[in-house]
Amino acid sequence: MAKITAAEVNKLRKTTGAGMMDCKKALVEADGDFDKAIEILRKQGQKIAAKRADRESSEGAVIAKVNDAADKGVIVSLNCETDFVAKNDDFVQLAHELAELALNTNSKDEFLAADYKGMSVQEKLTEQTGVIGEKIEIGAFETLSAAFVGSYIHAGNKIAVLTGLSKNADGAEEVAKDVAMQAAAMNPVALNEEGVDQSTIDSEIDIAKDQLRQEGKPEDMLDNIAKGKMKRFFKDNTLVNQDFIKDNKQSVAQYVQTLGKDVEVVGFKRVALA
Repeated sequence: MAKITAAEVNKLRKTTGAGMMDCKKALVEADGDFDKAIEILRKQGQKIAAKRADRESSEGAVIAKVNDAADKGVIVSLNCETDFVAKNDDFVQLAHELAELALNTNSKDEFLAADYKGMSVQEKLTEQTGVIGEKIEIGAFETLSAAFVGSYIHAGNKIAVLTGLSKNADGAEEVAKDVAMQAAAMNPVALNEEGVDQSTIDSEIDIAKDQLRQEGKPEDMLDNIAKGKMKRFFKDNTLVNQDFIKDNKQSVAQYVQTLGKDVEVVGFKRVALA
């Protein structure tokens, strides 16, 4: 049997993130073979992942990143089972590293197959499931491209937002972040009226008509009154039409035009943990 040194155990711990005792056991089982010990730990992670596959992973860290050119952003949600793990510094650091890697990919499948320090992202998630003892997975994966992309991560890493502007102008970073903070706080259903799906519109009209009937309004007046209520719905629930939270005397669209009359919000992505 090979003699296992503390230095070897520590090296394996730093490489995999596994506990000291787990690393020592893996090295003993591998008779000192470092690569074989890593494989043993990965297989342990696969076993734990299989056992916890049906667990709910509703906690985690939601991270937004923007590339150096500020024309593409990504939001990645690294999910786990408990808030205790979600707040762990190593877990949050991994979430940031994975989000940085995700900037170079265009889909969730491509991202999961991407190389992360000699293994795929999916293999890393499986490994961490074994290390942490909880189900670890990628929840959301969202990308946004525009002439200028800004981002915002709400305190606690529970909400992340990307916003896209039609032009990269002086002050765009601050404005894009302000708009992202607006979306984080107000949770709009769409960018503008055209972005609201018909099923949502139909549902809101039905709700409005039911309320009007309960108020005793005549049936032949319901359509016109409901249309008026929908105008209010669009104002309150579409990002560019909302009152700007830092100055409610102007809309978000009007605030963005402080960069220039030709500047507008062209898209946003918002991810929040339930």
